[in-house]
Amino acid sequence: MNISTQPYSLAKNLSCSNCKQEYSITEINSYATCCNKPLVVDYDLLSAPPKSVLDLTEHTMWRYSVLLPVLSKQNIVSLGEGMTPIHHLNKMAREYGFDKLLMKDESFNPTGSFKARGISMAISKAKELGITKCIVPTAGNAGGALAAYCAKAGIKCTVVMPSQTPAVFKQECELYGADLILVDGLINDCAKKASEINNNNKYFDISTLKEPYRIEGKKTMGYEIAEQLNWQLPDVIIYPAGGGTGLIGIWKAFKEMKEMGWITCPLPRMIAVQSKNCAPILHALNDIENWKTMFTPMATVANGLAVPYPFGMDMMLQVLKESGGTSIAISEADIVSGVKEISKMEGLLISPEGAATWKALLQLRQQKIIAANETVLMLNTGSGYKYIDNLN
Repeated sequence: MNISTQPYSLAKNLSCSNCKQEYSITEINSYATCCNKPLVVDYDLLSAPPKSVLDLTEHTMWRYSVLLPVLSKQNIVSLGEGMTPIHHLNKMAREYGFDKLLMKDESFNPTGSFKARGISMAISKAKELGITKCIVPTAGNAGGALAAYCAKAGIKCTVVMPSQTPAVFKQECELYGADLILVDGLINDCAKKASEINNNNKYFDISTLKEPYRIEGKKTMGYEIAEQLNWQLPDVIIYPAGGGTGLIGIWKAFKEMKEMGWITCPLPRMIAVQSKNCAPILHALNDIENWKTMFTPMATVANGLAVPYPFGMDMMLQVLKESGGTSIAISEADIVSGVKEISKMEGLLISPEGAATWKALLQLRQQKIIAANETVLMLNTGSGYKYIDNLN
């Protein structure tokens, strides 16, 4: 695709999300070795231009290139990701007594999910840094996205995926030319296998928050939400959180916009939704010291929520604390019925992860954590068409 204007970036450096030690943005870095925590990209926000700088002819996430870490236009690897619609779910709002119910629909992205944002950014930066081989453990959608963007960039791709993942995700990776390796277990087992394969560091590991750039692609959801709502924000955002990159990224975007003066409204409460089969955030909120031993992770119809030991747990908990939010877990039966309800009422076939946010909203309303007169935005992270085999 054509990037209509020369992107430039206010990115300064990387820093440890824990101790703030700085790392170079022009060298290959994965995570902060000082604290064994994720790295984040820092920007010179004091030099940020007004939001009128946005190129309104660029209908992808790259309209925010000034606040993204790719430093040179020719390194952008894009398939048209971003600028996904926000649906007004008026029928459901009327039926269930909500004043304003919105859904940001990431199924419109290339490869059918929000993973396209983070992977476009990570592969663009990999190209800029001269990386030629990438590997990723995945629950499904990230593998397909990585395979597609690596194909576009001419980068060798290896995907490690749970064997029980629906066939469409496996076929997708193979069609894009990736090497696909199947593992019995969940994404944490795939991560172990990926580490074994990459014991000589031939590959750049694109694991969630084990590199600093996927979060920057995901944060563009936050910029879009603000822009699409005329630089106002909802009262509540309900997000299906597995590895948590999007939850953290959206919050990062809101804080950046606040610091630059692009928005002046209050920031929303952030709600992290998980499956009862795998709900580490909920356990960590209850017992931060012992959460890893408090549950037995199981597979879920919402593949993307089966992330039992997320590397970014501290960062997710910080978002929930800063925003005054919380976490909630939804049963498998409710997730499946949520997909069917939204399909029949609004004509949207969304992912099980997205449907979990709807069932979470109903429970939170019943618990009086969310009021009927609040503006609520749910995130649908992917296309339901890729999950049809899971729903039978």
